[in-house]
Amino acid sequence: MKVIGEVPHPSCKITLYAWNNRYIVKVEAGYFEQTYKINEYDITSEDDLKEMLNGPFLDKVMRRFEEMAKDWGEAVDELDD
Repeated sequence: MKVIGEVPHPSCKITLYAWNNRYIVKVEAGYFEQTYKINEYDITSEDDLKEMLNGPFLDKVMRRFEEMAKDWGEAVDELDD
């Protein structure tokens, strides 16, 4: 897997990879990560990939991190019962 770039963001780390005719987008925030695999033929360039990582999509990714943290916290709390 080859790192092809990073996308700056104040709340998470976004790393772009190329692997097996796919782009892989890895988004990390705290203890959690989300990974997206995109067929390299579905987009025309790496610039398109970076453009996709702005605005509404990234807002949803960040909300999903909040949901992941909440779900994990609830699972840990259930262990204490």
